[in-house]
Amino acid sequence: MNKRTKSFIYAMAIGLIIVIIFLGFLSSFSNPVSWLLIGALFLIPIFYKKSEQSNQIQWKDEYSVGIAHIDQDHKKLINLLNKFTVAYDHAMSEEFEKEALNALIDYTKYHFKREEKMMRDNDYPDFIAHQAKHKEMIDQVNSFVDLYNDKGHDALKDISEFLTVWLISHINGTDKEYSQYLNDRGIK
Repeated sequence: MNKRTKSFIYAMAIGLIIVIIFLGFLSSFSNPVSWLLIGALFLIPIFYKKSEQSNQIQWKDEYSVGIAHIDQDHKKLINLLNKFTVAYDHAMSEEFEKEALNALIDYTKYHFKREEKMMRDNDYPDFIAHQAKHKEMIDQVNSFVDLYNDKGHDALKDISEFLTVWLISHINGTDKEYSQYLNDRGIK
């Protein structure tokens, strides 16, 4: 079930509960069913919020590469990815979807340039291979953008899934490979 349908169902449930509460109070203000439903009404947003957070990536200390500005970049990338996922999950306007996607892509390119400069300036031995992975990722994202331009919202699921898996794998894999080398050179 997609997020839009889920949101609609929650809204309908809230509306139905409000009607039942109102009808219950028409018969008697001390109607226990109405009071129980008021309690349920307050719990619905809590359940909804809890179910919505499942698609959001939370920063974990295990993602740290031990270099403060790179960790900050990664946190921002996760934040932008979460915003993009919200745009997809809730079928926001095309303008919001494009804005979220472009912000994520632009910051990713900025981050890659910073990371590559840091590696190049410190003679990181696997620089070329790491840079190739960045290029491969950007090429893949550009093909997704083309797909989005052709298919619209329907293409966002593939983009979101790819970026989520790629980002966490890249941070925990190839980015952690350079961290010890750079830490040994005094970069923290």
